[in-house]
Amino acid sequence: MTNFMFISGLATKMLPTDYVGFTFFVGSMAMMAAAAFFFLSLSQFDKKWRTSVLVSGLITFIAAVHYFYMRDYWETFGESPTFFRYIDWVLTVPLMALEFYLILKVAGAKQSLLWKMILYSVVMLVAGYIGEVIAPDSAAFWGFVSGAAYFLIVYEIWLGEAAKLAVAAGGEIQKAHNILCWFILVGWAIYPIGYMMGTTGWYSSFMPEGNIDVVYNIGDAINKIGFGLVIYTLAVKSSQDYIPKV
Repeated sequence: MTNFMFISGLATKMLPTDYVGFTFFVGSMAMMAAAAFFFLSLSQFDKKWRTSVLVSGLITFIAAVHYFYMRDYWETFGESPTFFRYIDWVLTVPLMALEFYLILKVAGAKQSLLWKMILYSVVMLVAGYIGEVIAPDSAAFWGFVSGAAYFLIVYEIWLGEAAKLAVAAGGEIQKAHNILCWFILVGWAIYPIGYMMGTTGWYSSFMPEGNIDVVYNIGDAINKIGFGLVIYTLAVKSSQDYIPKV
């Protein structure tokens, strides 16, 4: 039996070997399911943790909406939906940076940490978009700028102010912070690899070219949903004595 997908009122065939299209489908549904889970669980938490869980829901909801668009774009044109992907990232990545600030507020985190993390993330994404879409002839330079901003984020959460605040907070907050740090260091590493595979520069001699939308899609789901589940677990453990109002 042939499977069809409707796009703008037209039925188009999805091939069984279309792994990119398949992961766009799975990604969109997984993100939406995660958003519903986070939103519906808000009432069980102590008030001070609800914002963190709400932001996790917003991250996955925004990603789900963009994945529906990216899925349709891929099926219509057979091209990587770079534009929609960067719109997704420029909204969700700063929100992921916000999560660090929210969980560290109990240890005295100041808004300067928040704005610094958001600034680094925006620079990382804008530079990446310029190098990949607007000025591909200068992709190596813009990739360097984007990479530098990424490593500033890594430094901040592993060795900088955020790391010190996590140590001061201790307990479950420090554990959650450390797990989120690994998401940034390992999970986010797929994005500069994808950037180098999709552009040309000094790295082209050893970095193969190719479409890595499958890896992007899987990486997005793991990073965004996993990020939210870490926050959710922290909120659960920190709200064990909280009695929801009926």
